[in-house]
Amino acid sequence: MALSMPAAKPLFDYPKYWAECFGPAPFLPMSREEMDLLGWDGCDVIIVTGDAYVDHPSFGMAIIGRLLEAQGFRVGIISQPDWHSKHDFMKLGKPNLFFGVAAGNMDSMINRYTADRKIRSDDAYTAGGKAGKRPDRASAVYSQRCREAFKDVPIVLGGIEGSLRRIAHYDYWQDKVRHSLLLDSKADILLYGNAERAIVEVAQRISRGENVQSITDVRGTAFVRKDTPAGWFELDSTRVDRPGKVDKIVNPYVNTQDTSACAVEQSKGPEAEANDTQVIHLLPNPRLERDRTVIRLPSYEKVKNDAVLYAHANRVLHLETNPGNARALVQRDGEKDVWFNPPPIPLDTEEMDYVFGLPYARVPHPTYGDAKIPAYDMIRFSVNIMRGCFGGCTFCSITEHEGRIIQNRSHDSIIREIEEIRDKVPGFTGVISDLGGPTANMYRLACKTPEIEASCRKPSCVFPGVCSNLQTDHSSLIGLYRKARELPGVKKVLIASGLRYDLAVLSPEYVKELVTHHVGGYLKIAPEHTEAGPLNQMMKPGIGSYDRFKQMFEKYTKEAGKEQYLIPYFIAAHPGTTDEDMMNLALWLKRNGFRADQVQAFYPSPMATATAMYHSGKNPLRKIGYKSEAVTVVKGERQRRLHKAFLRYHDPKNWPLLRDTLTEMGRADLIGNSKQHLVPTHQPALEGYHSARRKNSTPQGSKKVGRILTQHTGLPPRDTGGGRKSTSTKGKGRGAGRTAG
Repeated sequence: MALSMPAAKPLFDYPKYWAECFGPAPFLPMSREEMDLLGWDGCDVIIVTGDAYVDHPSFGMAIIGRLLEAQGFRVGIISQPDWHSKHDFMKLGKPNLFFGVAAGNMDSMINRYTADRKIRSDDAYTAGGKAGKRPDRASAVYSQRCREAFKDVPIVLGGIEGSLRRIAHYDYWQDKVRHSLLLDSKADILLYGNAERAIVEVAQRISRGENVQSITDVRGTAFVRKDTPAGWFELDSTRVDRPGKVDKIVNPYVNTQDTSACAVEQSKGPEAEANDTQVIHLLPNPRLERDRTVIRLPSYEKVKNDAVLYAHANRVLHLETNPGNARALVQRDGEKDVWFNPPPIPLDTEEMDYVFGLPYARVPHPTYGDAKIPAYDMIRFSVNIMRGCFGGCTFCSITEHEGRIIQNRSHDSIIREIEEIRDKVPGFTGVISDLGGPTANMYRLACKTPEIEASCRKPSCVFPGVCSNLQTDHSSLIGLYRKARELPGVKKVLIASGLRYDLAVLSPEYVKELVTHHVGGYLKIAPEHTEAGPLNQMMKPGIGSYDRFKQMFEKYTKEAGKEQYLIPYFIAAHPGTTDEDMMNLALWLKRNGFRADQVQAFYPSPMATATAMYHSGKNPLRKIGYKSEAVTVVKGERQRRLHKAFLRYHDPKNWPLLRDTLTEMGRADLIGNSKQHLVPTHQPALEGYHSARRKNSTPQGSKKVGRILTQHTGLPPRDTGGGRKSTSTKGKGRGAGRTAG
């Protein structure tokens, strides 16, 4: 019997709550005065968020708020409250059903601190870009204040911070493993992932009088219980992926296409193990047992004190992320069990259209006046056409939050949104700034059969190469681009989301369409590195894929008679990166004429696989054990500075450090004054050097591109229901550190 994706009740099939008679509000109210104008005596649900309220489907509070409104509930917004007391949390009165709490479109720690743990000077999700409008660990702080305000009101936790901190997780800022956010916040239930299905069902059940503590069967939720209930089979996680030196282990790269609870690989002996060759044996376990099986992870106390067990737990969690075959997980913390139901079922196209077709005002709430909200300015003329990413990049948070199954909108829905932007959004000049998502060209790409998709346990569909079961036809996306640019009043449609170039090269027609019509001078892509060591730990393709795409890009650019450039992004200090790797990357940059003005260092975001590498020094992509494969980890301040310095090899401020390091590495041959050398022999007077550069700053060609290279900001605008790119959910950093394709 083949696995299939479990059925889910459509979002629009629920009965409406009685308050539906009030109809949609122009904006979800943020004050009692607005509530009075709407004729409300109270709110059924109050959403507390760390972001400025923008009524736009790129912002989590707007999607969840409008969705609940469509279910008939009266929804209020408390945006960026003063968290020092409970008073701001009481300004809309007591909610009839529950508080919904989220830190915002980004993890609050990533929002506030740089990768060097320095406080950021601005906040893209705040009016005026002002920093300091949200607390550290905002979800926990907001939840506690809600409890102080009205102690008997249920608290439903969500957003990307909730998703990425739902389990015991390594916290980069404290350099320790923290409890599940559910326990730290003292919330009643946590919704992870894109939470539309879960929030609608939870709201409906609470409205019917059900106690939130009894809601334990909703997918995509985490909650606390005392013990495993009767009728459930408990499987120790070491049976799924045994830590230590063992012969049997789950192979996440195998398409099992079966109904088994676990597929194990068995080594043929030392020679086979050396060649990384496995034989797969399927252990029978009926689907009925899978539905009643929970995997017990090592307890919080164990993963806190043992980094190898932490990496093991992280690996098992990532193996149980496919909604088609995932089982429930449970983790002991003190006297309590934190239970994690399987991930939510992805929305189908009709449901995606429904969510994005809700009556958003598409502008910030009027209370902000003329103040600019940078994240909104980035996305106000862009359209999110899909969700999810099957790239599986280990440093990225998109897959953990949105899943790896692509959820697509229809052409008609997307075209209607473009027309709405054209007709309603102030300042529209005829340019759509992006048609994208977490990855621009994964629209309508999927597994060849639903059975394989529901059974697969691979962490990536494109690493180490594009899976033979992946359908890579870009024709629907090409058709969408053509429809969009033919609309009256639309002068240009740009593609600004991150592009998966190893997929693009499989469709020359797509690359030609993109390059000929949808590049605004520069196209951003993310090779991330040039060397195999770090690329393997990132689960990114080799630099050869970039070279093939570059050739196609330049060919079609020339045919179109245009002057266009690729902007490649790179990352420093990622697990698996040596000093020599960074030196080789710097040499590649110099050979290709690139000069990066800003660079991005690896940011260990909660729950990411690369973060487990960083914390444990082990590789969760393979066997986890005390003697298993070690990963080079860059932690010291000097070495992190060095890796960033290699990316900015052209900056005189970095030359003393680079000279010392190259000498220590035995590569003093790279120090000299010719074009073949990486850094010059002598240090210039910096003041005179920078004056000369400003005077002669008319770069051309690849040098021009080099000087405008910028970092992956990690400040994503597009986080639907939680989400970098956001950590968008779009492909620019939605939600957590560097999430990107």
